[in-house]
Amino acid sequence: MASRNAIDVAGVRERINKLVGAVRAMDLDGVKSVYAPDIVSFDMGPPLRHVGAEAKWKNWAGLFAAFQNPVGYEVHDLAINVSDDVAFAYSLNRVSGAFKDGRRADHWVRWTACLCKIDGAWLIAHDHVSVPLDVMSGRALLDLKP
Repeated sequence: MASRNAIDVAGVRERINKLVGAVRAMDLDGVKSVYAPDIVSFDMGPPLRHVGAEAKWKNWAGLFAAFQNPVGYEVHDLAINVSDDVAFAYSLNRVSGAFKDGRRADHWVRWTACLCKIDGAWLIAHDHVSVPLDVMSGRALLDLKP
C-alpha cells in the first residue's frame, strides 16, 4: 500500500501535469483549475506581485494571445516535497513556440510553486517564475540552457 506522502506527491505531480497539458492546449479554463483563489504570483511580467486568481489568469491569457497555437511547455528536473496539507515544487521549464508576429521563442525559466490541499485537492497558492539576470547590465539572460 502506498504511503500518504507518496499519494500526496502523486497528487501534486498530477496537478502540475494538468497545468502543463492546459498550457500546451492553450486552454485557459484548464489553467484556471490548478490555482487557489487567493494565489500570490511573482510572474515574469510586471507588476512585481500579482494577487488573486484573476490576475494569474490574465497573465496566462496574455501569453496565449501572443503565441500561435500550439505553445511548447516542458517541465524538467521537477522536485516535489510534501508535508501534511502544504507542498512545494520546483523545476526548470521551457517555453517555446511562434509568436503571432512570426518571431520564435525558446526560453528556459525557473519555476517554484507552493501548493495547499484545499477541500482535498492540491492547488497552487503561490508561484514564482524567473530568469537569471546579468547584474552589471540589468538584462535578463534568456539564452541559458540546463
